[in-house]
Amino acid sequence: MAGITLTPIQRRRLGNFRNNRRGFWSLWIFLLLFGLSLVAELFSNDKPLVLSYQDEIIFPIVESIPEERFGGFLPTEADYRDPFIRQEIEANGWIIWPPIRFYYDTINYDLDEPSPAPPSSVNWLGTDDQGRDVMARLIYGFRISVLFGLTLTILSCIVGVIVGAIQGFYGGKIDLVGQRFIEIWSGLPVLYLLIILASIVQPTFWWLLGIMLLFSWMGLVDVVRAEFLRARNFEYVKAARALGLSNRMIMFRHILPNAMVATLTFIPFILTGAITGLTSLDFLGFGLPSGSPSLGELIAQGKANLHAPWLGISAFITLAIMLTLLVFVGEAVRDAFDPRKN
Repeated sequence: MAGITLTPIQRRRLGNFRNNRRGFWSLWIFLLLFGLSLVAELFSNDKPLVLSYQDEIIFPIVESIPEERFGGFLPTEADYRDPFIRQEIEANGWIIWPPIRFYYDTINYDLDEPSPAPPSSVNWLGTDDQGRDVMARLIYGFRISVLFGLTLTILSCIVGVIVGAIQGFYGGKIDLVGQRFIEIWSGLPVLYLLIILASIVQPTFWWLLGIMLLFSWMGLVDVVRAEFLRARNFEYVKAARALGLSNRMIMFRHILPNAMVATLTFIPFILTGAITGLTSLDFLGFGLPSGSPSLGELIAQGKANLHAPWLGISAFITLAIMLTLLVFVGEAVRDAFDPRKN
């Protein structure tokens, strides 16, 4: 790319990543799916994309229009699935719907059979036991799972790298006390603590993120600590110390770039662990608030409704594809930073 100069080592790593065709294409497929989920409101929504009413162009997905505007009686936002509202709009203009006319919490009251209803031309993957569209919940569940996993991974990496760097650079009593604390902290029963806290506080996205962060940061500490213990006595570190550089400058400018090589290879696997952790909590009922789009909650519905196999199968396939792509990407990243591969 113009304006970007890569070092020989960076070119070798990029070449190794591209040579792993499975991981290379998995990255692009995952980015495509994640990018589409970020704009899910454009193709899975219970509001029209755009409509024309009495020669006025309206975008319901970005503005709230009261029902009174379309000849109704309520000052609240219009329900565009209401036959009266829909007929009023079509009689005085036109309306363009997204391909999937359901939001993740939209209930289909026009089902021909009891919920959970099987797949049909209206609900492509059927409905769950509350009449909500499974396809819409999968799309939004995929998005919230990846966003949760990415956020938890980034925060865990920041905390884990800082703790590992401090332990490895200073060593001695700091390292000894830190290791004993990590041994005790890692032995705590995380699931039981989450269950106890969930009975006291209503779980939310950020609440779960904070609780899981308390235990997920330890995954990178050992790797970073080992790199700092190895590099702190190298000649370039001694030279930097002799020149009067501060410990913080030496740690994060000179040693950390070398330690990050081993750290980056773990990031895709930390992400998969974060996603499966959230899914497990949702499956057990201690995850996101009730009604949130959740792959784990959909799996739990499949377990409770064995006569509706589309519930469990849809969630399983979504999770399998997502985690498989991330594992393949992780393998390609590992190959990219492997000095034995040319």
